[in-house]
Amino acid sequence: MKILIAAAGSYGDVAPYTGVGARLQDAGHEVALATHDTYAPLVRAAGLQFRRLPADPRAARPTTAATDREKSAAPGGNRALMRQAAAFIRQLGGGLTEAAREDTELLLLSTTTAPLGRHLAEAMRIPCLELPLVPTTPTGDFAPVIGGGRSLGRWGNRAAGRLSLRVVDRLYADATRDLRTRLDLPPATPRTVRRRAEAAGPPVLHGFSEVLVPRPADWRAGLDVVGNWWPWHSPDAQLPSALRDFLAAGPPPVFIGFGSMASGDGERLSSLTVRALRRAKVRGILQSGWANLTTRTAADRSGDPDGAARSDDPDLLTIGEVPHALLYPQVAAVVHHCGAGTAAAGLRAGVPTVPLPVAADQPFWAARLASLGAATAPIPFKDLAADDAVTRLADALTRATTDPALLERAAHAARRLACEDGAGAVARAVDRLAG
Repeated sequence: MKILIAAAGSYGDVAPYTGVGARLQDAGHEVALATHDTYAPLVRAAGLQFRRLPADPRAARPTTAATDREKSAAPGGNRALMRQAAAFIRQLGGGLTEAAREDTELLLLSTTTAPLGRHLAEAMRIPCLELPLVPTTPTGDFAPVIGGGRSLGRWGNRAAGRLSLRVVDRLYADATRDLRTRLDLPPATPRTVRRRAEAAGPPVLHGFSEVLVPRPADWRAGLDVVGNWWPWHSPDAQLPSALRDFLAAGPPPVFIGFGSMASGDGERLSSLTVRALRRAKVRGILQSGWANLTTRTAADRSGDPDGAARSDDPDLLTIGEVPHALLYPQVAAVVHHCGAGTAAAGLRAGVPTVPLPVAADQPFWAARLASLGAATAPIPFKDLAADDAVTRLADALTRATTDPALLERAAHAARRLACEDGAGAVARAVDRLAG
């Protein structure tokens, strides 16, 4: 089959689909992945066709400082953020139609692209398969993950889940109107199209593990949890030489990174994390990410080969983007924002996590890791501005690197994850659609 995968957002929203695409290509399908220009090298390295989606993923994620300002504004503190997200989505709609060629036979859609891809599948009269990375269907088992997943009771959880779907419908309203006009489809609201799709009862494969989120018992048949999809990387890939040297020079360090979060907070977070590492007396690797974390002084921030940079402290290192699958098994613990993919990667490596959730679904995954016994108690990102932040983070680092119970539970979870084949489940579902 000629398959188009459409994924939009941050690295964690896109990278897992490179693993899915490579698996499908190995099975004999012709696969293209439509996403943002910044991920073109990632897509092509996996051997997939790259097709461009417009919009800058950073534009849909304001700085943490901007987020705090909007939330504190009254009334309707989130309105500007909603407008920002809706504008990002509206740009995606037109790009999706350009990415789909006339010979496309199947659409595979991420959480962000599914509400748009349904219209495209309708116009092209081809099937689509939704592949979300987070649970989005209402359930009594937990509240919507975007709200942190704090339980409101079974009735309250389901009601909140339905409300969250209506909020998403509002975000996609302008894009839906534009897209259906462009595709010469009759007018329909996002809610109408969503409910039509739900009534048809198609398969939906969720790319996370039941180790963290057991499949809700009140979900309809066809809503399946199949296991994680891991980002593709070359079988002969190696870590940068400076990073390999650093790992070999002493005991396993702690990894710290915020991925696509905390843009604009790099200087403050760098200082805080370095002080916490020193207080806990552990070596540390800081991944620069969108926050531009660094272990170096301002006078020592020149470019470095291999994407890794020493500081004046031999126990600290700054790195760029590297495969988590290669690095995480070699560290003592991971400290991060708890995006879905990063949380799963730490668990896959069998190392304890120190969760520092920022927003969206991150508090949900942080709480799941802690309840599993594979993580310390989450420290919300906003608490890193408190006077005792260095002490709290240092204490968490000490526990994560010395508590044998945390390590044992993380290792047990890793063994369970190793038995799952999420990409294989997608390949089998595609074969059924092709048959």
